[in-house]
Amino acid sequence: MKRNDTSPDAETLRRMPYQFSQPAEMVPDLVIPNAVPLDDRIWVPQAENVWFRPLCLNRSAGYWMNLLKVRKSGVLSRHRHPAPVHAFVLKGRWRYLEHDWEAVEGGYVFEPPGETHTLVVDPDVEEMITLFQVHGCMYYVDPWGEHIGFEDVFTKIAMCREHYDAVGLGSDFVDQFIR
Repeated sequence: MKRNDTSPDAETLRRMPYQFSQPAEMVPDLVIPNAVPLDDRIWVPQAENVWFRPLCLNRSAGYWMNLLKVRKSGVLSRHRHPAPVHAFVLKGRWRYLEHDWEAVEGGYVFEPPGETHTLVVDPDVEEMITLFQVHGCMYYVDPWGEHIGFEDVFTKIAMCREHYDAVGLGSDFVDQFIR
């Protein structure tokens, strides 16, 4: 397709969509209108009073994005990241025992690769919801750094399949979030 000799004005050009096909092998866009779901069945239980809501489970790049919802106080986990993590606090607040800062509502946190920390939600926080983008895995450790477990995009997908099947949405419900 070629431009014709009667080119549109600058404003028309600015509002014109791209005129060619997208790459044939490109995966479709992922658009989630209600990221904080109205249906509680979409929240996948992770521990007592802790849930996650998958947004993007990227198995080819090895990362996931999810909302983490916590309705309890105390230590959630101690873990290490071999790759970067990004977080944006939507509701409530949380902190790490190893730092003097607190992640507050509306705040952003970058966690560098290699860091080990212990996530805590304080007793006066009724509910915490944070958007996390986790690359690689979460490598769970004890206070001395000894391995006690891990999560990666594949364990997240498996947790979702099992939960969605159990609540009647079907194990393939998670497929819409997988890229």
